[in-house]
Amino acid sequence: MHVEDRPWGRFEVLAEHGSHKVKRITVGAGQRLSYQRHARRSEHWFVVEGEGTVTLDGMTSALGPGAALDVPVGVAHRIENAGPSPLVFIEVQHGEGFEEDDIERLDDDYGRAR
Repeated sequence: MHVEDRPWGRFEVLAEHGSHKVKRITVGAGQRLSYQRHARRSEHWFVVEGEGTVTLDGMTSALGPGAALDVPVGVAHRIENAGPSPLVFIEVQHGEGFEEDDIERLDDDYGRAR
């Protein structure tokens, strides 16, 4: 299993095949991922633990355990941990490319926006 630490938490790659990739993403309390979009993949998120706030093309909504969300190709998105404990969700990526170079960061708390 491939694990990477990030300033906001960590992700673990659970499966990777030609047409999809599955990650378990953990976001620390008070942290959020960059506001980003992808040109070569869509994502499906399923929250398993914690409380979060998602921004999808400028619209925000709350997510908790059992909630699911689809992020289409090219749509700007971000998730933030809105609770005191870790936010954990499963991300299924589907498309033509799953490398980190398919991230276009529009805003980032950690100075990684391009």
